Amino acid sequence: MNRIPVLPTLIVLVAVVIMIRLGIWQLQRADEKAFLLARYAIAEKLPEIAFPAMPTNERLLFRRAGGMCLEPLKPTIQGGRNAKGDAGWRHIVSCRTGVEGPGMIVDIGWSNRFDDKITWQGGSVHGVISRQPDHRSLLEKALGNGPAPGLMLVLAVPAQGLEQSAPPSIKDVPNNHLAYAVQWFIFAAIATIIYGLALRRRRRA
Repeated sequence: MNRIPVLPTLIVLVAVVIMIRLGIWQLQRADEKAFLLARYAIAEKLPEIAFPAMPTNERLLFRRAGGMCLEPLKPTIQGGRNAKGDAGWRHIVSCRTGVEGPGMIVDIGWSNRFDDKITWQGGSVHGVISRQPDHRSLLEKALGNGPAPGLMLVLAVPAQGLEQSAPPSIKDVPNNHLAYAVQWFIFAAIATIIYGLALRRRRRA
């Protein structure tokens, strides 16, 4: 009578347990994301708040906000889309908000040319709070490593010479946790079936 191999069996069991735990974790993440999306939907309808606001956290995402850019500082160009969905370049500016102010980041608008020279003097700004561009690697994003990008204000009315950048939308928030959970459970089932068939074949040999 062929005995069940101990070491391979333990390895498969550990792998299956890990995959099941990952599936359960993704289900938990799905519940958390559903709660977060519901909160974002409410945030879109709330009154305008001052920006930047303290403390700065994701609870402020999708809120309408306004602030005062006393002095535009370093401008940067970032790939992005306009409100129509066309690909191009977002013009993002750091602003001084006062001697003791925290400063703020403002997306002042979109253009289809990388080398457009835009002169913007700052002033009163109004728009929707969004995430700053995320420059982490795909692996860092997946593992949640590295500092999460801060918040910025996407202007409702772009600077002169620019079009409005695509405003932040709840539809753009990824929510694939349920699909990931199903994948992990399927992987666990496949591993169990394949190993079971291998053991059955071994016994017949």
